[in-house]
Amino acid sequence: MSNAGRSSRESRHFGREAAIQLLYQREVGELAGSSVDEAESSYWIERPVAENRRRFAHILLQGTLDTLDRIDPLIEAAADNWRISRMAVIDRIVLRVAVYELLLDEVPVAVVIDEAVELAKTFGDDQSPRFVNGVLDAIKRKLELT
Repeated sequence: MSNAGRSSRESRHFGREAAIQLLYQREVGELAGSSVDEAESSYWIERPVAENRRRFAHILLQGTLDTLDRIDPLIEAAADNWRISRMAVIDRIVLRVAVYELLLDEVPVAVVIDEAVELAKTFGDDQSPRFVNGVLDAIKRKLELT
């Protein structure tokens, strides 16, 4: 793979990490209840990065929040016996971002799922990767039928 391809993939990975951290901070952290702009301003002051990473993180963050009314029912339908509110916060956030990307249909499904599993390994507990993979696989199958 060329350095440009690797750089783009790494930027997207770090953008996903940032989106997940921002969503987590908005949900349970010191930025709980803050606006997207407030959350991002505070986050990027502490973690300065290239503009393309910031832009991708913003797209994921804003898009995920704007699409929750479509994302959450997909997750609940795919997660047997799990309500969104009862899921571990990080699992719920990783799933939401991944489902948003699946709905965008700009990145191959396998890449979205692999990235989500990696993020679940990084931020979740020992059960998170398996849970995230199972739920996303079920959502993938459902989306393929529509």
